[in-house]
This record gives sequence, structure tokens and C-alpha cells, in this order.
Amino acid sequence: MNIAGVLAEAERAGVAVTPADGAERRAMSPVVLAAKNPFAIPATWAQERPRLPAPDQVASELWKTTVAMKITSKRSLLYHAWVTLSATLVGFGIGTGLGILLAVGIVHSRVMDMSVMPWAIVSQTIPIIALAPMIIVVLYSVGVQGLVPKAVISAYLSFFPVVVGMVKGLRSPDAMQLDLLRTYNASRAQGFWKLRLPASMPYLFASLKIGISASLVGAIVGELPTGAVAGLGARLLAGSYYGQTVQIWSAL
Repeated sequence: MNIAGVLAEAERAGVAVTPADGAERRAMSPVVLAAKNPFAIPATWAQERPRLPAPDQVASELWKTTVAMKITSKRSLLYHAWVTLSATLVGFGIGTGLGILLAVGIVHSRVMDMSVMPWAIVSQTIPIIALAPMIIVVLYSVGVQGLVPKAVISAYLSFFPVVVGMVKGLRSPDAMQLDLLRTYNASRAQGFWKLRLPASMPYLFASLKIGISASLVGAIVGELPTGAVAGLGARLLAGSYYGQTVQIWSAL
């Protein structure tokens, strides 16, 4: 509630407010309304549930839902964080493994480079908000629910940075290094294990940092359209349904 809401309540209670027309009040700034109706200022400051909670309210909610509550309680933020983290880690593992395998295939196969890589790029142009409900509905229709749909969405978001980073890393050795291995009659497998893979490690770890963040976003987004009762996404959704802004900010 803001000062416009306070004045609306005062008007319903029979108090004369300025201006009397609600449309005019909505068009005015809060400062002008406060100047014209100084009696409403104390009621405005006394609001119990502001739209944007104060930092001390968020800190108090965090303390109450983490330290002062059992971890096993379904009202504990740590419990919900573990539910989301589980889907994040599973999806991150799947996405990382898939990304590395695709990158190896793209580097060693011209056909995969020309066919798979463009589709991998196109897949990331689809908004995850639009794609997540379709993934969940399709998996639910075949009897798959719970952790798996969220992990699939996390894997979908995390595999692309790994593919791009690993492809660049596996192609990073220069021609002289590759020619040296050919001079020693090294096989393609030996060239991969002794040169390409070690050279790709910096790129891999850089892409993993991006992938884990994308995986967390995917897990939270995956909880929103499912009506989940556990997870950080579920806490955010419940807070928005019931107007609990403190709960939303503490979950964030």
C-alpha cells in the first residue's frame, strides 16, 4: 500500500481527501498527495507490508527460514535450496557430459560440424520460458515427473556454453604442434589425449562457470510451470501468489 491507497481507505471511511476524484489522485505524484493530505503521512509510514521490503525484514526472514528452522522442515529455505540444487547438479552433469561429447564429435567430424553446430546455436534462440512448459508436459505424458524434467531443462541451458568452449579449446593447438605429432606418427587418439584435451582445459573451466549459472536458472524456471511445492522457484511463485514480498526477496 502507498499514500494513494491510504487516501482511498480514508475516503471510504468518510474522511475528506484532496482531490476527491480517485482518477486525479492516481495521476498525481506521491509528494503532491502528501503535501495536500498531511494527515495521511503517519498512516503511510505505518504500513506493515510495503511493496519493497526493508533490508532488515529480508534479513529477519532469512534468519527465520534458515537458522531458526529445522533443515528438514518444508518451510525451511535450506530445504527448498537443496531441492533446486539437486536438479541443478544433475542437469549440469548431463549438460556437461553431452556438451563435451558433442564438441569432440564436432572437432573430429566435418559432417557433425556442418550439421550439429548450427542446430545447437538455433536451439538457444528459443526462450526457455516458452520451452520449459512443453518439456514438462511431454515428459509428464510419458510418466516422467519430479526431478527429471527440471534436470532436462537445466541440461538444455548448460550444454551450449560447454559445446562452444570445448570446440574452441580442442581447436586451439596451432598447426606446428599438430604437425609435430604427425611427425612422430601419433594417431588421432594420441593427438586428442596428449595435445587437444590438455589445451582445452582452460576453455572447459571457463565454460563450466557459465554453465552452472545457466543450469541454476533452468532448475528454477523448471519449477515455475509445474506447480511444484518445493524448491526456490516454488517459493518465488508462492510469494507472488500471496503477495509475500519478503518471502520472494529472501528466496532470491
